[in-house]
Amino acid sequence: MSAPPTRVAVPAAESWRVLVVESNEQDAQALACNLRRYGHETHVVTTGAAALRSHHCAEVILLDCDLPDADALEVCRSVRATSNAPLLALNSVDSELDRVLGLQAGADDYLVKPYGFRELLARIGAVMRRVPVDRRSACPTAPGPLHVEPSTREVRLQGKPIPVTRKEFDLLRLLADAPGSVITRQQILRHVWQDTEDSRSRTVDTHVNSLRRKLGDPGWIITVRGVGFRLGQV
Repeated sequence: MSAPPTRVAVPAAESWRVLVVESNEQDAQALACNLRRYGHETHVVTTGAAALRSHHCAEVILLDCDLPDADALEVCRSVRATSNAPLLALNSVDSELDRVLGLQAGADDYLVKPYGFRELLARIGAVMRRVPVDRRSACPTAPGPLHVEPSTREVRLQGKPIPVTRKEFDLLRLLADAPGSVITRQQILRHVWQDTEDSRSRTVDTHVNSLRRKLGDPGWIITVRGVGFRLGQV
């Protein structure tokens, strides 16, 4: 991989849970660090076996084709058999045959090493724009009795379904994905509304208050004055 850009990272309009499957530990950590600088959550593994154990909650997978313990094409096929998450194959071999085999095995895109980090970000963004939302994750978030299911976009509390709007679901999922962490208003605006205008701040309050009413207790969403919100435990 070529050197990352030297400019200050600007958070992406959206962020995703990225599984980095890279046999070189140093390269893997460098790539994960750069992805985190752009607002993405990362999990790093260095073997095919670990990738098969870890891919289920990933929203996008970066798969190194030079794995120490497995054929990357077989790993790709196995992942595709149980997950619809977009997968980008990363290979140091630049041949038409390898590209074709990777795409036929289930990869959504194919990059040749060394690649530019900006190109990688652009390709991830392009792939994520093309795929339906329900391909991005099948991993539910379940803090205590509150269950947030991304694949069906359902919210259940003590097993009872809670009707929510699309924006309410996106906001609640953002909080539930980081239990205990404070999510700033700017982060909420960026992730849920793809906007950072301060004029929308009251919209956030309106949706938070609506969710509190639907969940039956204001303690589910805690206001951190001057910062943002975090998920509570009731």
